Amino acid sequence: MTRAVLFDAAGTLFRLSRSVGWHYREVALRHGADLREDGLNRAFRWAWKAAAAPHETDGARPDDDRAWWRALVGRVLDECGSAPGLDCDAYFAELWSEFTRPGVWELFPETLEVLSALRGRVRLVVVSNFDSRLRTILSHLGIAEYFDDIVISSEVGADKPSPKIFSAALARAGAPASEALHVGDDPEADWLGAERAGLRSFRLQRPENSLLGVLDLV
Repeated sequence: MTRAVLFDAAGTLFRLSRSVGWHYREVALRHGADLREDGLNRAFRWAWKAAAAPHETDGARPDDDRAWWRALVGRVLDECGSAPGLDCDAYFAELWSEFTRPGVWELFPETLEVLSALRGRVRLVVVSNFDSRLRTILSHLGIAEYFDDIVISSEVGADKPSPKIFSAALARAGAPASEALHVGDDPEADWLGAERAGLRSFRLQRPENSLLGVLDLV
């Protein structure tokens, strides 16, 4: 029996409408710097892959992971050879807000159908390696109301695949691991993390499958 379904957020429920590099370039242009979108995309992928997860803490991380993101953005700019005179702190402050603007993110085509079918049948919880901006994003996308709770890594002090964040989500869902399903697209953070914590996992691998496959398991 499945009593709770846990969902990853970005890459699972929704995605960027444009590339990360497009947004980094648009904000840079507002600050007088002209950086190439393709170079920014390559630099971001490199920096993201190389970055270690924030340190696990006993409670919420006090800066909502802003320092972690500031360091990552700095590495992206260094890799691109950031334009002379760019105020990196001012740039980062606007970039932080850029990703909460309406229209920046879009739902995957089947997201609403799946959430509508599950709501009221099982407990629904978001489990994401994100920060508090996620609440604004979910609200803009019109899906915040579908979830019984939202568990964010910066607020619990642990990132997937740590069992700590899955334990927090299960506690809020009021379900044991044996009666919960986790849905996500990341092989390490979502699939192995959930399975090591005792949950079943739905291994989302677009375009081979989609969220519609979750309905067959619940």
